[in-house]
Amino acid sequence: MMGMTMTQKILAAHAGLDQVEAGQLIEADLDLVLGNDITSPVAIKEMEKMNVDGVFHKDKIALVPDHFVPNKDIKSAEHCKCVREFARRNEITNYFEVGQMGIEHALLPEKGLTVAGDVIIGADSHTCTYGALGAFSTGVGSTDMAAGMATGKAWFKVPSAIRFNLIGKPSQWVSGKDVILHIIGMIGVDGALYKSMEFVGEGIQNLTMDDRFTIANMAIEAGGKNGIFPVDDLAISYMKEHSVREFRIYEADEDAVYDEEYTIDLSALRPTVAFPHLPENTRTIDEITEDIQIDQVVIGSCTNGRLEDLRIAARVLDGRHVAEGIRCIVIPATQAVYLQAMEEGLLKTFIEAGAVVSTPTCGPCLGGYMGILAEGERCVSTTNRNFVGRMGHVNSEVYLASPAVAAASAVAGKIACPCQL
Repeated sequence: MMGMTMTQKILAAHAGLDQVEAGQLIEADLDLVLGNDITSPVAIKEMEKMNVDGVFHKDKIALVPDHFVPNKDIKSAEHCKCVREFARRNEITNYFEVGQMGIEHALLPEKGLTVAGDVIIGADSHTCTYGALGAFSTGVGSTDMAAGMATGKAWFKVPSAIRFNLIGKPSQWVSGKDVILHIIGMIGVDGALYKSMEFVGEGIQNLTMDDRFTIANMAIEAGGKNGIFPVDDLAISYMKEHSVREFRIYEADEDAVYDEEYTIDLSALRPTVAFPHLPENTRTIDEITEDIQIDQVVIGSCTNGRLEDLRIAARVLDGRHVAEGIRCIVIPATQAVYLQAMEEGLLKTFIEAGAVVSTPTCGPCLGGYMGILAEGERCVSTTNRNFVGRMGHVNSEVYLASPAVAAASAVAGKIACPCQL
């Protein structure tokens, strides 16, 4: 019998099997099915065609309107109405209306809906975020979401794995965003195609939970099926603080098979920026020799809108001012993050520095609203994708960076690191 990776063990348990191997097709039980205001209406319409009697479990579905809310136009209002009415009809416990909602991948762990050992699907590609807690979570299409809501099951091809051995401690201004941008720059946007990205090593103890959420969140940007971290004391204390659910810890076998293994010394990493138009197009701050003038900065998203991200940005902006002609938009990821940021005085720091603070939303990340780019404009953003036209006009440019680099760039009016201010 071959050894299994962490992901393979979770999938085997949920498929009722003692053993699975890479490439095997399985049907697994789901602990949570997630949808948002863009993907859920499609799934709801598909589910209506199935002639099923309601959802498989009203507590195991999460519906989070977060992309175009508060609604930006009639179409987005109709989408949210569709989701709201479906939630009401099926008495969905975890429907989050405006006022309770946040960006889905920050909100669900905060609300304790995702824990170690879970199998989670979501009709959003960044559902892989929950691997930070030792869950198997992955993005699916709306049809799979519909089937999941109806049956509580999903088909998977068991992924093979890549092992990333993290050693050392990141230096100042280097965060989880820099780690994952470095990895994507190294292996490419299809370097982990349909594979499980499994993070191990003593360096993990030097990464906060927010760092880990960021790294797992962007596994999909390397083509990964999922990203996953071992469950250590920090993850356990996070789950105990946020959740009442029981969790299960799975550990990879010592003889687990990996397609590739990489060792990454966190102490050697530098603040990293992904240039247009792919997340793999990375350069460290030291490799950027020319002045890249910008028009806008966005600090937020499911990747980097958590409390720690806002604290770092505020530390950079404190006592400084956004450069003339630069728009700096700060978006707390959830209402709880917003409230805490307010109580800590972070919002005051942002506003005094000349930034604007938005209600929680995915808005600008996908070119939705709250920061659309015009032709020729450049944005430094803490989001996760910089494809052509991602944040607006097809001739605009998005540079992906950490909150520290984004905040420093807002002050400098060009791509910059806090160490350069």
